Formats: sequence, structure tokens, C-alpha cells
Amino acid sequence: MKKYTGGCHCGAVTFEIEADITEVMACNCSHCKMKGFLLVFIPAEQFTLHSGEENLTEYLFNKKHIHHMFCKTCGTEPFARGADSSGKETVAINVRCLTDLDYDSLPVKEFNGKDY
Repeated sequence: MKKYTGGCHCGAVTFEIEADITEVMACNCSHCKMKGFLLVFIPAEQFTLHSGEENLTEYLFNKKHIHHMFCKTCGTEPFARGADSSGKETVAINVRCLTDLDYDSLPVKEFNGKDY
């Protein structure tokens, strides 16, 4: 697994993940589509928040299962917290917020979140 660093636009929120990123997901739900997210999902234990916990605010919508985390200063959503179908804690990473990933070179898997 490779380590990647990321964060919000203003730099208040920083984190590191460990993952083998071979594709990204584009969801067409109202939230992800409007923001242009490209996502990868990882187990929570592969995510380390380095700074900015106090600068994060949460947004919940629809079924209120996914905790979308935003920087209070710049409004960037670098990640969201939730659980997979088996109940295991998971973090959805907005790969556009990773500083050292060429996401344009990765295949994009479409997900129909609009009808989910």
C-alpha cells in the first residue's frame, strides 16, 4: 500500500491515507454530482487526521448515514465518514484533495447514487 497526503484548500485540515488506488468512483447523487467528487473508500484504520479536527464541520443529508466533513474556513470537503454494508467504519476520500495522486490517469467507475 502507498501513503498519500491530503487536506483542504486553506491547509487547516491535513491527513494521510494508506491505500492501493487503482480506480476512483464518480457518484451521481445530488451532493457528489454538484461538487464533482472523485472518491475512493478505505477502512477507517487506514486514515489518519493530522490537523484540523476543530476546524471541521459536518453535513448530513438524505438517509443521514454519511458524515460529510467540511473545513469551516475554506468549505472544502476532503473526506466523509460512514460505514460499509457490513457495518465496518469507512472513510470516503475526495481524491481531488490528495496532493500526490494523478487521479486523471485512473479509470472512473460510475455509481448511481441518485437512485440509491
